Amino acid sequence: MSPNIKVIAAEPEGADDAHRSFYSGEIVPSTNPKTICDGLLTSLSERTFAIIKQNVNEIVTVSDEFTIKAMKMIWERMKIIIEPSSAVTLGLILEKKIDLNGQKIGIIISGGNVDLNKLISKLISDLSQEEEIIDWSVKLQKSSRKNRFEELKNKGLV
Repeated sequence: MSPNIKVIAAEPEGADDAHRSFYSGEIVPSTNPKTICDGLLTSLSERTFAIIKQNVNEIVTVSDEFTIKAMKMIWERMKIIIEPSSAVTLGLILEKKIDLNGQKIGIIISGGNVDLNKLISKLISDLSQEEEIIDWSVKLQKSSRKNRFEELKNKGLV
């Protein structure tokens, strides 16, 4: 990797053990993490922490609100559902906690391991004041049902 590349990691505010570990220099176990990013609920291992210390320049935490906004943006523009743990990377950019103006930025987005029912329930319970989020969750439900119907139809089951 080029020495000119700066690696900035993103982590949910409610499960920030990597962030705390990185800046303290030793593993700080995750205790009672609370985030929509269920794939980032576990504590760091010694092996993972060593890789982070060797390759990461900075770790920034991201709120669940901006993680959800990132998922929504990817859905609206690309019609791809990504899991919350992957959306923190775009959430970091959207939340603007660090200045990235004038920078060339690459983000890694992976995984579609999303429990839509759980996500929709979380969206409605946490963000019910935002009509826009509710509209998005309804669109997801409709899309999910339509895709499931098409899948069943293609298999000759409907």
